[in-house]
Amino acid sequence: MLEILENNWLLFLVGQYPHGPIGGLAMTLFMAVIALALCFPFAIALALARLSPYRWLRLPATAIVHTVRGLPLIMFIFWTYFVSPLVIGRAVGGVETLVIALVVYEAAYLSEIIRAGIEGLPKGQVEAARSLGLRYWPTTIKVVLPQALHNMLPSMVSQFVSTIKETSLGYVISAHELTFAASQVNNVLLTQPFEVYGILALTYFALCFALSSLARLIERRISSGRGGAPGVIVAA
Repeated sequence: MLEILENNWLLFLVGQYPHGPIGGLAMTLFMAVIALALCFPFAIALALARLSPYRWLRLPATAIVHTVRGLPLIMFIFWTYFVSPLVIGRAVGGVETLVIALVVYEAAYLSEIIRAGIEGLPKGQVEAARSLGLRYWPTTIKVVLPQALHNMLPSMVSQFVSTIKETSLGYVISAHELTFAASQVNNVLLTQPFEVYGILALTYFALCFALSSLARLIERRISSGRGGAPGVIVAA
């Protein structure tokens, strides 16, 4: 296993770069970060729509979230892969396909995290903001979301861990990520699949374990911070 890693560590790390497209672990992290960053505004919009008192906002948002969460990610990947060229009129690469599918998929899951974070806030926060004369949107943007996002940091890190693992499905559409790099190494060696995919498993485990530990650390920090004085709303 060490010999395989010694001879192919660069392929696992950055794929064929600089002699080809960047891939490997670098592309896995890049796609996970980009997907979460792009889906974040959509997730906030879905969460706020689900909490809206207006049925014409709440019902469609609820339907979207439950539909997306009820379908496997691989289906979104295939839909994106085959439908996107028909919509935009050109072929779409594996990386772009996977990012688009992840944005749609993760937006639904992240919206539930955001919604739970908002609902977990004391109602007195909103009432205090209203007493200061803040309307719905200023209250949401200046009071509710900052506190909710702070409390949601551990869950968001955990969702990032899930996204990293989900990028491995990009292998089926030849997205040059970590699993695809491992398959390239295995195709060259042919006789050592257990060692190659053992390295792959250890890489995912080490990365996800480190991030999960970070999530637990953040959660402890937030929990210890709650032992202090409650937050005070300051008028802008």
